[in-house]
Amino acid sequence: MSVVVRSFACACVLGLALVSTSVQALSMKDAIEQVERETSGKVLSASSIRTRGTVIYRIKVLMPDGRVRIFQIPA
Repeated sequence: MSVVVRSFACACVLGLALVSTSVQALSMKDAIEQVERETSGKVLSASSIRTRGTVIYRIKVLMPDGRVRIFQIPA
């Protein structure tokens, strides 16, 4: 691999790392509000799950049609 291509690849990886660290994590409150807004349902419960080093919010919602759905939103 040429020096120019290797330098470009390193710059791209570093740029992606910087962008991903500047993105603010979603709070549970924000996740709940997002699900309520998008489904027009009523949140019955919410909890956080840690799996493989990442956090996921598990939100149980009573949908307007009477069904209960569970949404998993990355933190």
